[in-house]
Amino acid sequence: MDYIIRYATKTIIMLALISLANSCGSGDASKQPLPYDEYPVYAGNDLELNFSEAETWFRIWSPMAGAAEVRLYERNEDTIPWEVLKMKRAENGTWTARYKGNLHHRFYTFRTRHFNHWLAETPGIYVKATGVNGQKGFICNPREANPEGWENDRGPVVKSFSDIILYELHVRDMSIHANSGIQNKGLYKGLTERGTTNNWGQSTGLDHIIELGVTHVHLLPVFDFRTIDETRPEDNAYNWGYDPQNFNVPEGSYASNPHDPLVRIREFKEMVMAFHNAGIGVIMDVVYNHTGETENSNFNLLAPGYYYRHTPEGHWSNSSGCGNETASEREMMRRYIIESVKYWVTEYHIDGFRFDLMGIHDIETMNQIRAALNEINPSILIYGEGWLAGDSPLPENQRAVKAHAYRMPGIAVFSDDLRDAVKGPWYNEHETGFVGNVQGLEESIKFGVVGSIQHPGIDYSKVNYAKAPYAADPTQCINYVSCHDNHTLWDKIKLTVEGADEAERIRLNKLSNAIVLTAQGIPFLHNGVEMMRSKKNVENSYKSPDSINQIDWNWKYIYKSAVKYHQDLIRLRKEHPAFRMQTAAQVQENLEFLNLSTPCVVAYTINGEPLGDAWKRILVAYNGNRKESRIAIPQGKWKIFVNGDRFLDAGLPHSGGNSLVLPASSAMILAETE
Repeated sequence: MDYIIRYATKTIIMLALISLANSCGSGDASKQPLPYDEYPVYAGNDLELNFSEAETWFRIWSPMAGAAEVRLYERNEDTIPWEVLKMKRAENGTWTARYKGNLHHRFYTFRTRHFNHWLAETPGIYVKATGVNGQKGFICNPREANPEGWENDRGPVVKSFSDIILYELHVRDMSIHANSGIQNKGLYKGLTERGTTNNWGQSTGLDHIIELGVTHVHLLPVFDFRTIDETRPEDNAYNWGYDPQNFNVPEGSYASNPHDPLVRIREFKEMVMAFHNAGIGVIMDVVYNHTGETENSNFNLLAPGYYYRHTPEGHWSNSSGCGNETASEREMMRRYIIESVKYWVTEYHIDGFRFDLMGIHDIETMNQIRAALNEINPSILIYGEGWLAGDSPLPENQRAVKAHAYRMPGIAVFSDDLRDAVKGPWYNEHETGFVGNVQGLEESIKFGVVGSIQHPGIDYSKVNYAKAPYAADPTQCINYVSCHDNHTLWDKIKLTVEGADEAERIRLNKLSNAIVLTAQGIPFLHNGVEMMRSKKNVENSYKSPDSINQIDWNWKYIYKSAVKYHQDLIRLRKEHPAFRMQTAAQVQENLEFLNLSTPCVVAYTINGEPLGDAWKRILVAYNGNRKESRIAIPQGKWKIFVNGDRFLDAGLPHSGGNSLVLPASSAMILAETE
């Protein structure tokens, strides 16, 4: 989440327009007040344009406008249109224009007049292709940019969301370092290259992701965002992309030629197809909760004020922390989000969506998104941040926050409960957590282990944040310990665990992700966490240079044992359905916590046999103590399969009876195989 505060400074004209638009029924003539909720709703699917070689139809929704026009340009860089089409008022707040003739590969903008004032030009909100920097729309059929074989492209088949293992990455970070071995550095095409290696001959880029074994990549925003000047790649400018401009257009700074509108479309599809050919799904990080601009956003230039929430005083509400928040509960905004995600699925074959600050959206909108995507492909994953960055006019009982996850079937939320229990709170860079030997967090760890559901073995009064279960099933819980936000796991450990040398910090890293990858729910890994990724202690790197954000592929060699450990954990999870239960009932019936008196230790058993697991019974133990710990375990014919750093594929018989010694800062996994 980009937490830059972009408060409006040029508000006089636009706030006046918004006030007038909200109190009048026409763009140029005063009428009775018309609340936003009473704006007409257009239900057609032809907003923006319909193109053929014979003619092009344009349609926008701008119910309060007094006039509207289409401005046609020969080239993107032109400042004077070669023709202006007057639009006619049409049904339900729309305006239309028709051009007879072939406009193939021409550019266009819309302009609307409100109260005798022409607003700035906009490519519209439904635009699918743009020129460089996204200021003008481009007339084309996006399918003309389809790569060869695109019609046969398919994402991975997902039987259960619990089978998914997520890996979050930024397009530029993966390839920009000099030692990545990737030619198309910082670009979509860089993620399509195979056979790339670092200085030590180890795989990088796409091959590394395949080798790691994750099932889906989560791409930080790849829609068109406004911060980067696409005409100046030599600036090496950087941004995470949480400042949306054109929601239905791929970002141009990741394309080899941002000046050609078709190149970004083709190369984005080539990237998706490369992942799909490797059996890996593609998740888009989407930011429908706010826009990069406010007064001059594409939304506001068509329907001033409508698409946003406002404070009782009439100011922009700002629960995003970025200057504004969108009003998903309003019908045309809700319809827009739904149509947008459907477009990414049908046109770009996207396999899922991560909703930034999902708590800003209303529950009904999220449920309608789930229903709409179910009609296309029920295995499309939807998850999001179940919180806001500030207060909102949206009533609390309507917010899509984690406490309401049970009211949003088929939608998952991030577990900040487990995240901060494992490594320490996000808001204090000097405080550690369970892996740093902090006592009293055991119930929070257990809450993550069961996937945030109701379970009799948990005292919810002792969970750090949530005091009640919020997931109806474990598939509604995203378990993680690090992501693009805040310090990397490696940096957090270095900052908070006093006296730890590098060897111990590596153990703490491994234990952290052992918890994530053995817990019920959907595990989420931050790109580079498997090789001790550092951002040099920069906490918020949303616009930091490559030197802070890039993946240094030498880390893979330096920490090759840790990379192997993460590979083995992922393989273990994929091989054993006991770690991937699908329902709350399965978890409640088959997972039981050990009643331990040893602080900073969590242990539990899973009945694997009823779940179809080759291991009849499984014992998992996490030791958050920075010293060896001894616990009592149930009697059984146990074999040790994971002992701290070591994976023992054949299993080593446990000879300690009902006593188990846990190495310092480590996880152990035992099983009965017969």
